[in-house]
Amino acid sequence: MEPATVFHSDQQSAHVGLLLITHHAIGSALVEAARHVMPHLPLKVDVVEIGECEDPTGTLAGAAHAARALDAGSGVLVLSDLYGSTPCNVAHKLGSLGVRARCVSGLNLPMLLRVLNYAEKPLDELAEVAASGGRGGIFIDKA
Repeated sequence: MEPATVFHSDQQSAHVGLLLITHHAIGSALVEAARHVMPHLPLKVDVVEIGECEDPTGTLAGAAHAARALDAGSGVLVLSDLYGSTPCNVAHKLGSLGVRARCVSGLNLPMLLRVLNYAEKPLDELAEVAASGGRGGIFIDKA
């Protein structure tokens, strides 16, 4: 498992923590793109990236550790890149380890930005905001 990269917010209130569990390099790239749009992240964010030869058991332990570190009492929103993939499966197992988390898959930049823009929402509402933001960022346009 790649070492986690923690992106600290400028606020220290009891907001929901945000954990991205993705395939290699995707999570960090999305957070850096979000920082381009929003230089001061309103949530404490961490990224766990899973390489192709990673052991899911070890990855789960690392993801649980990262999630617990992010939880300031309001829970953790976990965003994964691809439903049914190893990152998504790891995210869904966090609850069995006592982590208070909601998981949303299909991570894209509009989803991440929407979550960051509604950082004050409680965990369950923020999960709905994430799903709505991800869907709402997809358009078909005639060229």
